[in-house]
Amino acid sequence: MTTRHRKPTLDRRKAAAAILGQRGDALVVAGLGAPCWDTAAAGDHPLNFYTWGGMGSAAMIGLGMALAQPKRRVLVITGDGEMLMALGAFATIAVQQPRNLAVIVIDNEHYGETGMQQTHTRLGVDLAGMAKAAGFRAAGTIYSTAELKAWIPRIHREPGPVFAAVKVTTAKAPLILPARDGTVLKNRFREELLGAKAR
Repeated sequence: MTTRHRKPTLDRRKAAAAILGQRGDALVVAGLGAPCWDTAAAGDHPLNFYTWGGMGSAAMIGLGMALAQPKRRVLVITGDGEMLMALGAFATIAVQQPRNLAVIVIDNEHYGETGMQQTHTRLGVDLAGMAKAAGFRAAGTIYSTAELKAWIPRIHREPGPVFAAVKVTTAKAPLILPARDGTVLKNRFREELLGAKAR
């Protein structure tokens, strides 16, 4: 845990759009709540897998995808609350060492879905430090536009597992909702990824 705290200044929508703007053919897992809306706002895509209310599952779904599709980059975009709920994922991902996986936490230091209570990251818990200690090949915390710009190529191309905590403000963004039907989302993802083999 670190006692030093820098005030987040990044806009979550702009940060997510900057990251996803260079996604290419990456598979994207969007975590509970705001990360789903951020991912949809950056452009809905059949290779976006929105978890909606599956809190704590995004990183492990991403790991499964990375292991099943080793030739494709897999990006997990989730929130600090969800990552704190699934800290064991750090250890499991690090043991598996998927070279094609990047986990990005959009960290506003608050539980956005339950009333904006402060999360542990606001009080000094260092998610990037945890990822690094677990055995991620690269891990860092991003506070500025310049830092984000430097990290984006690493998120997309550096051998993983890669972890990035992107510190964003609590400013509200317009609600942009992706499709909500789980069966529809699963089927379109499988068909886009596997084509005729999915039928």
